[in-house]
Amino acid sequence: MNTKQILQTAATLRWQIGQDFHEKLMEDIYTNAAVLADRAMTRPDEKPHFDFDRKLDQIVTSRIWGFPMMILLFTLVFWITIQGANYPSQWLATIFLEIGYPFLKNISTTIGAPWFIDGLLLDGVYLATAWVISVMLPPMAIFFPLFTLLEDFGYLPRVAFNLDNAFRKSGAHGKQSLSMMMGFGCNAAGVVAARVIDSPRERLIAIITNNFALCNGRWPTQILIATLFIGALAPPALAGLLSATAVVGVTMLGVFLSLAVSWGLSRTALKGEVSTFSLELPPYRPPRVLQTIYTSLIDRTLIILWRAIIFAIPAGAVIWLISNITISNISLAEYIIGWLNPLGFLIGLNGIILVAYIVAIPANEIIIPTILMLTVLVSGTNGDAGAGVLFELGNDGTKELLLAGGWTLLTAVNIMLFSLLHNPCSTTIYTIYKETGSRKWTAVATFLPLAMGFGLTFLITQLWRLFGGTG
Repeated sequence: MNTKQILQTAATLRWQIGQDFHEKLMEDIYTNAAVLADRAMTRPDEKPHFDFDRKLDQIVTSRIWGFPMMILLFTLVFWITIQGANYPSQWLATIFLEIGYPFLKNISTTIGAPWFIDGLLLDGVYLATAWVISVMLPPMAIFFPLFTLLEDFGYLPRVAFNLDNAFRKSGAHGKQSLSMMMGFGCNAAGVVAARVIDSPRERLIAIITNNFALCNGRWPTQILIATLFIGALAPPALAGLLSATAVVGVTMLGVFLSLAVSWGLSRTALKGEVSTFSLELPPYRPPRVLQTIYTSLIDRTLIILWRAIIFAIPAGAVIWLISNITISNISLAEYIIGWLNPLGFLIGLNGIILVAYIVAIPANEIIIPTILMLTVLVSGTNGDAGAGVLFELGNDGTKELLLAGGWTLLTAVNIMLFSLLHNPCSTTIYTIYKETGSRKWTAVATFLPLAMGFGLTFLITQLWRLFGGTG
């Protein structure tokens, strides 16, 4: 066979393969079209057939039932998280505080470690890390698998579908609802997820407002404060439900503020036409429970916990240092707290809480341990322990400590609001700058929620005191 015949044969084979591929492709297209038509159409001579996806979508995406069902479902998730996390937290606290801490102190005494090293490593670093693990691990280990199950089942895209119309009316892109859903896991991830929005203007709106979605680092603060102070307002049988409702309320406030700020930006600094898009709803599928639990624990819970530990270690050291370095017998921490107390009083908080939020700029996970350690220092409830030592981790002891530090119901309400409305963590701030390439918009995204947090807590505080509340 000569070269010409070989080329002719190859051309014939390519043509035949192309024809076969084209016929197979067309056959698949017509087959899929027939399946879709069969699902979507009901013939007069046939009884209506049941379609699970369609029937369920008629409920979860309904204008009447969609939003109430969404709120109830998330309330249930938070309630399960709050109720289920209590006992594991107590077990971990017993292991780390009642067993581990005395054991390490005995070793330190035996080897004759200097007081400075003993205090820095054990009273500062170890106790801060122990608190982070004891309080944050159980809620995350419950919340993230439940949230992932809803995602795997196909419900979260329906939540985005329900919110799409609201975002479009606020002048934002419908896909902002998707980046907001991602922000409930991590605001830095939510900022990156805004890349799915093609319009630069609408993508910038989504980036600026993503901080209004409560991230992983803020859930434990919300859950703990709601459990200690809000749930205590109800009988024990209803305490968990009331706590969960309070957390859901703060979450919904974040969604409302995201819509409100989007509306304001789209009509002022970021004017423009709203673009449209089509949102494809994936089919419902049975959740893969074991795989979901595994991936949630590895990809989310343990990674977030490790990040919290990494930031808790230096934070614990810094807090111990500023608590033990003194000028005229007054610690540096007390000086800073004293300077910030007047501002804290105006917004229903205190200097301790404001110092905690400054220290916690690297990560929101260390807010509560920082508050407790500084409260121990200022309130003088540390007994025989050194300055800045966290000596109690249980819920009852934590509440008693906060009450000794001057906390009231107003303080609890305002810290839940301020936890929603304050500057993003340093990781998110850096991500915003990388995504926008603008110092101006990074500053807006950083200081806008902080200004709103000061404004809202100031308003709540003045109204509270005007109408006879204490605090």
